[in-house]
Amino acid sequence: MNIQDIRSMFPILDQEVNGKKLVYLDSAATSQKPVTVIETVDRYYREINSNVHRGVHTLGTKATDAYENAREKVRKFINASSIQEIIFTRGTTTGINTIAESYGRENLKEGDEIVITYMEHHANIIPWQQIAKRTGAKLKYIPLQEDGSIDLKDVEATITNQTKIVSVVMVSNVLGAINPIKEITEIAHRNGAIMVVDGAQAAPHMKIDVKDLDCDFLAFSGHKMCGPTGIGVLYGKKALLEKMEPVETGGEMIDFVDLYESTWKELPWKFEAGTPIIAGAIGLGAAIDFLEDVGLDNILEYEHKLANYAMERLSQVEGLTIYGPKHRAGLVTFNIEDVHPHDVATVLDADGIAVRAGHHCAQPLMKWLKVSATARASFYLYNTEEEIDKLVEGLIKTKEYFSNGF
Repeated sequence: MNIQDIRSMFPILDQEVNGKKLVYLDSAATSQKPVTVIETVDRYYREINSNVHRGVHTLGTKATDAYENAREKVRKFINASSIQEIIFTRGTTTGINTIAESYGRENLKEGDEIVITYMEHHANIIPWQQIAKRTGAKLKYIPLQEDGSIDLKDVEATITNQTKIVSVVMVSNVLGAINPIKEITEIAHRNGAIMVVDGAQAAPHMKIDVKDLDCDFLAFSGHKMCGPTGIGVLYGKKALLEKMEPVETGGEMIDFVDLYESTWKELPWKFEAGTPIIAGAIGLGAAIDFLEDVGLDNILEYEHKLANYAMERLSQVEGLTIYGPKHRAGLVTFNIEDVHPHDVATVLDADGIAVRAGHHCAQPLMKWLKVSATARASFYLYNTEEEIDKLVEGLIKTKEYFSNGF
């Protein structure tokens, strides 16, 4: 994995921000796009732009073939059994909402339990809050260890035979914790519950095998894995999806429409109402090609090295607190004593360094951490140790700036 060759594939990195070379450390929010993805999306609009599954003309056929070819790439990427288990969505949020509104609405009743964790993104909290209110189900939280990790003993104690849905993030977007999804799934199934996985922060960085995990649903987003914005994937076991009703209706998801009754197409199209995100799906297919050419194992190994290096270097900054377990994915969330995270991000931005500051769409976790906000540096396959050094220099500068009363 030649880092300079990798970086040369991302044109946005070759620029200055505020007169300084861009250091992009916000890939957990959205990743940058390689030129192959950019060119693929451009080529679609320039050469084959047409709707899919409708016209029999040449452009329509080419667009449909490209769109469905992307679905097959996704299927292989997560080792699903069939393309019928791969639904294109707008992103992780849409995927989890679909599960809650379709499966949850039909299968939950008063007294049932939905189990999640304190580290969930809002997209994996609010849909369950809403469906719990409507069905009378109870929302429960798996507690966290002091370092923010999950202990399987707590999972065992929280999930009961009243639990019907367990929904857990595979990799925390704040703590960087990599959760034992396979083991949690086994506990959920043993108690008669289904397992939902938020894979938004996992799919870009590591291999996901849904057969090995045995999860019932998995949702992830294209824009965090070198793909376009506005495209995502919902994987579901075929037996479950076949029993679920679509959340949106109209367009090409129909089979037959009469005056008072309608029937739906087979999977996966019954969940893809209206004109789908065609360019986004094709672009996601190109992103998958790119990631597989580099190698997900190589990406994971490289990011672990970056994370370890960042932890070592940041721990040398006096007054800096790092949140999350030692073993983590490629991100570091932190605070500097007496400096608000937004001020940290602002000063760093003046030096061309992009980090995230705020509650990271994880306010319950912020409350658990006893902070209102944090700063986060997140790494991807195009980042370097030299950029981490620049981050540390910028943080020392920030600390000195505010220590001097500015």
